[in-house]
Amino acid sequence: MNYLKQVQKGIDFIEANLDFELSLKQIAEEAGISQWHFQRIFKALTNETLKTYIRSRRLANALEKLLNTKQRIIEIAISAGFESQESFTRAFKKTFDMTPNQARKIGDKNLFLKKIEFNTEYLKHINQNISLKPEIYTQKKMHLVGMKTCFYSVDSEKNNIADKLPALWAEFLPRMDEIKNNVERIGYGVIQQTKDQTDVLEYYAAIEVAEIKALPKGMVSIEIPASQYAKFTHTGKVEDIDNTVNYIYSSWLMQSDERHSYGPDLEIYGAGYIPDSDDSLIHYAIPLIKNNE
Repeated sequence: MNYLKQVQKGIDFIEANLDFELSLKQIAEEAGISQWHFQRIFKALTNETLKTYIRSRRLANALEKLLNTKQRIIEIAISAGFESQESFTRAFKKTFDMTPNQARKIGDKNLFLKKIEFNTEYLKHINQNISLKPEIYTQKKMHLVGMKTCFYSVDSEKNNIADKLPALWAEFLPRMDEIKNNVERIGYGVIQQTKDQTDVLEYYAAIEVAEIKALPKGMVSIEIPASQYAKFTHTGKVEDIDNTVNYIYSSWLMQSDERHSYGPDLEIYGAGYIPDSDDSLIHYAIPLIKNNE
């Protein structure tokens, strides 16, 4: 799978349907990538959410219509996905620092926002001097026990990681000793798509157990299937791990002969993890399958 070509297919689909309703699921299907991974790769490449990009492209398309057609502003607003001319005007002014009427009078086509084109030079531009190489390893099937929450990731406009994940770990860590049959004191953060593949993701704070017996109150179990993983090292505070994840999704995965299996990503907190320290060591691993599988 060539991820750049696949993401570009999604972008081209957006371009062809700016005047129609667009769902994130539909765009990802056109690209041939799962919704979460399309959004995650897109965010890593562009540093903006997919919804933000769609909104900016619709406003750019609206500007082009203002400059080149005699369509009424209300008609342009509705085709751009706005419920009223007033809401369209507010968004338009925030983007272009002028009202639709003013833009129509000025007629400056240089204001038009171009669509994104992904290519090798673009990748080099956003990933200067990065040469991180992961450890490729085979992860055996694991049984984990811990606590679960649902959250919106950085690729969503509803991003609430800062509210959800630290609170989950704060609740889980004091209760780790309640878990019986644990294998070793390594913490796992498990990130995976929900079954309906919306913006919502599942996150587990957990440890591995040899076998699952009675679960402590309020805890859940999850099985991690056997898979090949690429494990990256993140040095620094855990709140900065998104920089490492961006590198994985926007650079390494693009140039690799592997592709994401759409299984769960793993955060691995071992002996090197030191809370709130710049010297802390965390691992982030993604499950892989060969491009031809």
